[in-house]
Parts: sequence; C-alpha cells; structure tokens
Amino acid sequence: MSRDDAVVVGVDFGTLSGRAVAVRVADGAELGSAVHDYPHAVLEQVLPASGRPLPSEWALQVPEDYREVLRVAVPAALRAAGVDPSRVIGIATDFTACTVLPVTQDGVPLNELAAFADRPHAYVKLWKHHAAQPQASRITELARERGEAWLPRYGGLISSEWQFAKALQVLQEDPEVYAAMRYWVEAADWVVWQLCGSYVRNTCTSGYKGILQDGHHPGEDFCRALDPGFATFVADKLEHPLGRLGDAAGTLTAEAARWTGLPEGIAVAVGNVDAHVSAPAAQAVEPGQMVAIMGTSTCHVMNGSELHEVPGMCGVVDGGIVPGLFGYEAGQSGVGDIFGWFVDRAVPGEYEARARAEGRSVHELLTDLAAQQEPGEHGLVALDWHSGNRSPLVDHHLTGVLVGLTLATRPEDVYRALIEATAYGARLIVETFTEHGVPVEELVVTGGLRKNPLVMQVYADVLGMPLSVCDSDQGPALGSAIHAAVAAGAYPDIRKAAAAMGRRTEAAWVPDPDRHATYDLLYAEYRRLVDHFGDPRDNPLHRLGDLRRTALSRRGAGAR
Repeated sequence: MSRDDAVVVGVDFGTLSGRAVAVRVADGAELGSAVHDYPHAVLEQVLPASGRPLPSEWALQVPEDYREVLRVAVPAALRAAGVDPSRVIGIATDFTACTVLPVTQDGVPLNELAAFADRPHAYVKLWKHHAAQPQASRITELARERGEAWLPRYGGLISSEWQFAKALQVLQEDPEVYAAMRYWVEAADWVVWQLCGSYVRNTCTSGYKGILQDGHHPGEDFCRALDPGFATFVADKLEHPLGRLGDAAGTLTAEAARWTGLPEGIAVAVGNVDAHVSAPAAQAVEPGQMVAIMGTSTCHVMNGSELHEVPGMCGVVDGGIVPGLFGYEAGQSGVGDIFGWFVDRAVPGEYEARARAEGRSVHELLTDLAAQQEPGEHGLVALDWHSGNRSPLVDHHLTGVLVGLTLATRPEDVYRALIEATAYGARLIVETFTEHGVPVEELVVTGGLRKNPLVMQVYADVLGMPLSVCDSDQGPALGSAIHAAVAAGAYPDIRKAAAAMGRRTEAAWVPDPDRHATYDLLYAEYRRLVDHFGDPRDNPLHRLGDLRRTALSRRGAGAR
C-alpha cells in the first residue's frame, strides 16, 4: 500500500479521557478523531465497588476504562475520518506516566479479581498518586547514603510518582496484593499487551520512571536495604524484555481487532509516554528544542547530544525520546489544574453569572479581564506548587503560596498571578537546564493550553524567548501515529517520520521587551519565595501539611 493511501491510528490515554486520531501516513494529515471520557474518571475519594474511602493524596483508576477507549474512540475516529479500516497499517498508544498497575501472569489487573475488588492497592495508581512520598524519600535517602551512580541521572531525587516508590508502598501497606501480583506494569505497556497479546516494556517509561540506567535497575542489595521483602522486586515483579521506541511490539490480535474495528495482524508499536511522544508531532527531536506539553500539568522534554546531570530533572535516558540522543525530562505537577481549581473553588457567583450572560466560560471571562493588565499591576506573586513541585525541587509535599493580597484584590488579579506563577516555574526549569550544560534554544508548546492567548503571551514575556507551537489539537495522539508509521515500516526512523508527519508554527508568540523587563523583576521575587518556601531543612509548608494530615486522620478515626 502506498503512503498516500495508508493510514495509522494514534491513541492518547490522558488523565480523564482517551483520544484516538486517524492520520494519513504521507503527510500527517489528521483525518478524524474521537474522545471518550473514562467512566470512572479519577478515584480520589472512594472505591467504585464498595464506596470504601481513600486516604489523602491517593489517585487511582479503573483499567476497564482504558479498554473502553479502544472499543469506543478508535472506531469513532475511523468513522469521523470516513476511512476504510483496511487502509490502516498500524496503531500506537501513549499514556500518562508513571501510571502503573499490578497484574497476574496473564495480565489480568488484580482489581478485576473478586478477592481484590475492595483493595485500593489492587487498582491502577495514576501518575498523580502522591501517597508514596515516604517511600520515595527513603529511596532517595538510601541512594545518597550509598552513593548510587543512578541518582544524579534523576536530578538527585526520586519522585513519589514513580515505579519503585509506588511498588514499595504496596508491599508495606498491603503485602497480600504485592504477593499476588506477578508483574508491576506501566499502563502504557499494559494497553499494548491488550492489543497484541505480548508484554513488552518500553524504554521510555522504564528509563524515566523505572530507574533503568545503562541497562540495569537498582540492585538486589539496594532493594533489600529498603525492605527485606522488596529484595527481589526487580527480578520477580519488574524485569521483562524491552522494546525500543518506534519498533513493533507485535501485531493486532483477533480480539483487539474486534474491539477496534481494525484489521487483525497490523503493527502495534511499542508503548510510550504522552509527553515524550509529543516531540515528533511538534517536529522537535533535535538537541536544544524543548517541548512543553501544557495541560493539567506540564511536562518538559528535550534531546541532547551529550549526557549531563541536571538538578531536579525527572531523568535523562539514552534513546528516551528518539534513538541516538539523550532524552531529558522535567515537569510541573500543576498548571491547568491550578487555573481550574481557582475557577471551581474561589470565583464569586457574580463572575459566573456574568460569564453565563455573555455566553462564555468563566475561564474566558477571567482571561479577557486579566489580559487588560500590565505586568505587576495586581501586586501579587504566587508559587505554582498546588500539586507539589516536580522540577527542580522534586517535593510533592510543597503547597501553593500567594503573597500580596489586599482587600482590593480581584479574581482576575489572582487568575493572572497564577498564570504568571506557572510561567516562572517554566523559566526556572529552562534556566536550570541551560546552567547545567543542556541549553534550551527553542521552546515548542503543545497541549490544550496553547490555545489560551494570555497564557502564551505571558510565557513568552516571562521567558524572554519566542514560543513555537505544535499545529495539532491532538499532539500526543499524532506523535503516537508517527510511531505507528515507523513500526509499520512506512518510514525508517522516528526523525524522518516526524519531518513528514509532524508540524509546528515557529515563533508563534514573540516576547515584548518592556513586559519582559518587568517580569525579570517579578521573577526575582518568585526566586526569593522559592528559596524560602522550598528549603527542606525548615519548611513551613511541610509542617502545615503534617498538621493537615494529622487532623484529617483524627477526624476520620472519630467518624469510624
């Protein structure tokens, strides 16, 4: 089949929904797409089967929701495209990370077994499950004590979001679930397993989230020092054959063909992370091009030709984005989530009524009002830590801060200050990379927030550099489709496929010199707040969090 006729499907599994897109192999044209919301969304309060309450900082999901995306969104995308399924030559998927689940030998999630349906640790742990912070802190502390060579590759800190911390939490809090699981599987790899019947671990999540460096995980002696029962975690629960990005993990099974409506036997690409797979879609696969995938959170990824250790980075992996280069990752745990929190919880009813009367959303109203201000006009500076700080502090027990409030402060003032705070956080990441030998020469934005003109202009002004944008509403899904084309043999490698199928607009947003000069002053205040509230040695935010958790625990005990 010629490239002009061939089609591939990319499926992006996000935090709240899955998105499928049918893409022409010849030029990356998106022919049709569909979105399916997860019926169970994110489990943060109770389990669905019994209503069992969940502790604070938990975030779980139901794996059947992912299968439903394959059954619903993929056929819908093909119908929207008007494409005969026989033209499809490959499918690829990407996933939030680290999103991980315990399964049996055959890949059955433990929560689907009657014996474990009411056990929280049997469910998928979503990327933003932060309840494993004590385990993450212990991993970091032990690695520092032992001088583990892999620790600097992760900026000197291991995140509570990652595989080892979450698995150790399962062992220590529900050893029966830990004993029952055969594999501790990234959801990115589990979905591929569902499609092709083969379990293949992808190098991206294994390197960034599974502490796999130079072909090895932390050793048995290290794991034993964490907990004697954890000694054989790698050999017993984690290790499995690896698949390189862009390779085929297998071919579509008959059962998965029935789910999706796609031809049995087409190529199924090795899984990937939603952020990293977006780089080819944005045609940002060369050294110096940083991609910011901006949505509920922001992930920053870029390639480099050399290996450097950057404080607070989420990882550097050989071939982590494209083979042949070192892939770097950093991120902000909350961005769009912060804006959404403010609109949902803190905006007075008169603003909601005005937005309804004008036929637009509260976000649109606040954006327009905030855009009328000059930098510094509201007198506020905020810290973007409502979901903790992923980079460069790697501390998910940090919380948001807002200074400068007066009785004259209005909602649009706070809204703009929160946008600016996330831009300051992005600038801190860019500066940290540049200062440690990984220069950022271009920032390319993808994700839903690229559509907000105020957000984009503020970022350009704060960073003092032009912003390019990926010209796709489905950047990760398009990136997955590019990987599907490579896995199917339509292109020899990811970089060539990205050149043909990806797309971006260079310098779509340009900084204003005067606004940038003012933001330099405001950013200096932000850095002072970071130094004060981010110091782990004497941290008021940590103490407040401890008091909160103690109070919630007491209230919960009283209710019981």
